[in-house]
Amino acid sequence: MHNFPTLSAQHGCAPSPRRKGLSAWLARSLPPLACSLVLAGCTSLAPVYERPTTALPAQFADSRPVQASDVNQLAWRDYFRHPELQTLIEHALQHNRDLQAAMLQVAQARAAYGIARAERSPAVGLGLESQRAQVPGDLNISGQPVISSQHQLGVGFTSWELDVWGRVRSMNEATLHSYWASAEGQRAAHLLLVAQVADGWLAVRELDWRIHLAEQALATRAEARRVFARRVEVGSSSRLDFVQVELLWQQAGTLVAQLRLQRSTQLHALGLLVGQPDLALPPSPQPLAELLPLAPLAPGLPAQLLENRPDILAAEHQLQAANARIGAARAMYFPRIALTALGGTASAELDGLFTAGSRAWTFAPSIALPLFDGGRRKANVQLSEVQREQAVNHYQRTIEAAFRDVADALAATQWLDTQLHSLQATEATLTERARLARRRYDAGATRYFEVLDAERDLLAAQQQVVQAERALHSARLQLYTALGGGSAQLPPPTAD
Repeated sequence: MHNFPTLSAQHGCAPSPRRKGLSAWLARSLPPLACSLVLAGCTSLAPVYERPTTALPAQFADSRPVQASDVNQLAWRDYFRHPELQTLIEHALQHNRDLQAAMLQVAQARAAYGIARAERSPAVGLGLESQRAQVPGDLNISGQPVISSQHQLGVGFTSWELDVWGRVRSMNEATLHSYWASAEGQRAAHLLLVAQVADGWLAVRELDWRIHLAEQALATRAEARRVFARRVEVGSSSRLDFVQVELLWQQAGTLVAQLRLQRSTQLHALGLLVGQPDLALPPSPQPLAELLPLAPLAPGLPAQLLENRPDILAAEHQLQAANARIGAARAMYFPRIALTALGGTASAELDGLFTAGSRAWTFAPSIALPLFDGGRRKANVQLSEVQREQAVNHYQRTIEAAFRDVADALAATQWLDTQLHSLQATEATLTERARLARRRYDAGATRYFEVLDAERDLLAAQQQVVQAERALHSARLQLYTALGGGSAQLPPPTAD
């Protein structure tokens, strides 16, 4: 036999000294059914829930002073202010298939909770039964065939379990937390979709700017190719200079084609997220810092993640559901008490159902306790306890993953910002180098190969600067999501 704690009276039902006398009076005065109902509302065999402790550092490893984080209050409309991006996010929230699947899961969990909640109340129904039968003469005293009739009309309920040990209430609590976990999962999917759309849009606009820079280089090199082709014709330049210029022009054309292919692929992926496969965004070549400025965010304290991240809240509700299922499994060790009751009228004639003296009623309580089940109940308790430990492990892993998300995003924003400034300085240096190389060539002090080399390095640096800007924006976007950005602005789940 499994060892259990004594029956607990939870949720405000623990008896006080003043209530002991009242309980004794109720036991003497109320019918047994009423006493059972009182017990059914107060008893639970589920362990008292305590939030597991997780070893989180006091603050994030960040050199900046710690400030209170209010990112969960910062709605995505206030953080992503570009009108085109806001329109895409709104469309995605309405048409994205993955988010719709998450919403359907919430509806399914809510319906399951409604079913479980209904189990706590008897299902009252109205029944009309009419029967007419003939009994052969050799089966009755008269020796003649007898035709009998029976008509019954009543209201009642059948096999309603008195939840004395809290089994039904524990299952109801488990389904409630499962519903809340699904709702928090849908909120997490909402925030993730917003971040994915914003990141996809940034990727498209990054490629727009890189294509613009590559096309500028392509136009410049096409003009240089035309000039050197003419010089070769008149004999003022060598064939080698023309081949070098043409090679640089071909490289720029290849880069433009590669970037256009990447843009098309990224646009298709964004259209899938938005729920619009034929999505078309006109090119908008503009630096990302001017197109969508994203302000730095204060990380706050790691402990705030427990309340701000919907995925952590969902994992905790899953843990509470597993904790409640232990109570339901433990309750199976105790007798199951069920009631069947019916009241109405009965008569041998149909028109006699509503005459005086036709009242009829039935009250049939039942008690069932399996004496031998091959260890099934013990195994159910062990299974529910293992499932709770799995839920604890999942909850702690979710918290650790959330902490890592924030730590990675903070490190990325810090070092990508440093990298971007370094690349911008390199771009400025290479721009000056290309200008000086052009002047030296025009003065006849060097061959055109030096100009070509400087322009090639300058284009590569320009591309790297744009990529670093995009990486920094993505890191700030990841930090916004990792801190539960805008979670407080989403409607909380209800259990009405």
